[in-house]
Amino acid sequence: MTDQTSTGSCCGGTCGGGTATDVQPLGVTTVYKVSGMTCGHCEGAVSEEISALGGVTAVTAVAATGEVTVTSTAPLDEEAVRAAVDEAGYELVGRA
Repeated sequence: MTDQTSTGSCCGGTCGGGTATDVQPLGVTTVYKVSGMTCGHCEGAVSEEISALGGVTAVTAVAATGEVTVTSTAPLDEEAVRAAVDEAGYELVGRA
């Protein structure tokens, strides 16, 4: 008989009711200021472009504050974030 929650299982031991967040590293969270976002569509466009960057695990954009919170496995190159925001049609002001 095999123990499905032993280490080395295909799902990292989360078969027994755990979630993927149980085994993920905390990562790095950075908050950026972005100008030009005015609505949910803007938030989605910025989030989509930043999410495509390597190592990004979560993005939350809030048009009302102009803040974009990015969680990644390692610190991101600010120029890469700037390029992603630019591609979405907005301007990265800098870190909040």
